[in-house]
Amino acid sequence: MKRTISVMLGKGSVSHNTREFKATNVDVERTQYNIEYCNTPIREVYRELFDGAVERYNAKQTRADRCIDNYYEKIRTGKQEQLFKEVIFQIGNMENMSAVSEDGQLAAKMLDEFMRSFQERNPNLRVFSAHLHMDEATPHLHVDFIPFIIGSKRGLDTRVTLKQALAVQGFTGGTRGDTEWNQWVRSEKEQLSQVMERHGIEWEQLGTHETHLSVENFKKEQRIKEVAALDEQITEKTIEVSALTDKRSEIEGELSDFLLELDKTQGKLKTVKEKERFIAKNASHYDDNPKYELPEPKPMMYAKTYHDKYATPLVRRLKDVIRSILLQFIEKTQELRAMLDRANKQIQDLTSRVNRLEPENERLRGVEKEYSRVRRYLGGERTDEIVKTVKTQEIAEQQAQQQAQREIRRSRNVYAR
Repeated sequence: MKRTISVMLGKGSVSHNTREFKATNVDVERTQYNIEYCNTPIREVYRELFDGAVERYNAKQTRADRCIDNYYEKIRTGKQEQLFKEVIFQIGNMENMSAVSEDGQLAAKMLDEFMRSFQERNPNLRVFSAHLHMDEATPHLHVDFIPFIIGSKRGLDTRVTLKQALAVQGFTGGTRGDTEWNQWVRSEKEQLSQVMERHGIEWEQLGTHETHLSVENFKKEQRIKEVAALDEQITEKTIEVSALTDKRSEIEGELSDFLLELDKTQGKLKTVKEKERFIAKNASHYDDNPKYELPEPKPMMYAKTYHDKYATPLVRRLKDVIRSILLQFIEKTQELRAMLDRANKQIQDLTSRVNRLEPENERLRGVEKEYSRVRRYLGGERTDEIVKTVKTQEIAEQQAQQQAQREIRRSRNVYAR
């Protein structure tokens, strides 16, 4: 028995993986058969991995603006590295490894065995969330990890970096098509294929040479080609909608927490006693400070002298305090209002994007059903054969086109001489 191995880069939707959010293609009756290997909040893992490095880094800085307050936020808002990576592993497809079949159960067993040694095999890819899904068409494994290195000579001594994390594990990039990531993916496929061999399954590596289709199948071939491409779009759009929905839920949750905290703060200041306690807590700096007290006039002191020397400076200092408090209040109010406006704007944008994607998603679901009918009519193996042949033809056409362009450029150069 031969089966293919698929390794895909995921969108990083932890709520989808944990089934906090359930997509339309999820069979909730089979969710109980999913396996959760780990699900640690990513912020906790960041604190565990990098807090010590942040403290050591900040201790060496002579300028406050160079210190790092929150490494998680620094990576999240930065452009150089991603917070984490998600990779998805699958054996076979829905035709030959359906999750409800015995072969699907075998696929799940092999993926489980593969996952048990993943962290040991990849010490620089800290896994914080990993799930085996059995409630979709085909068993597949989601692995979310944070790539990092220790002993760095630049910046933090322990920091996030995918390229160097893979290099430490022995994957050094070569040509553009042979990057660290591509080498690592091939290595993981080899590891999974070894697990499959122990269970009597051979790794089917799709080749690039196929027999040409007959002329009478040409139109059918084109149809399969279009449907296969749309099938890929369906998957991408579904994942994108899922990620957008998760993001909107996250923003709404943060906004809800902020408004709740604001309500609590306002509630604390409702009664006179609460206000007095709040003032006493924040005004202790001024209570015993002689700068803000009016002393008794000295014997025989003129009223004008007392006014100029004591009363006027005190009033001036009190005005400065009031002005400072008002400025802080205005700035904080503006900051909170700006945060609220940004959150509302982001929610509106995300809602608009989801609404725009929904008709396209609905159309693609229809295409998916049509594609399923074609597969039932032609058979899974025949359909796969056609798709592979079409891909081979596309590569050949692309190479021919590139060769033709090279010939044109060569002719132009000869003519120019």
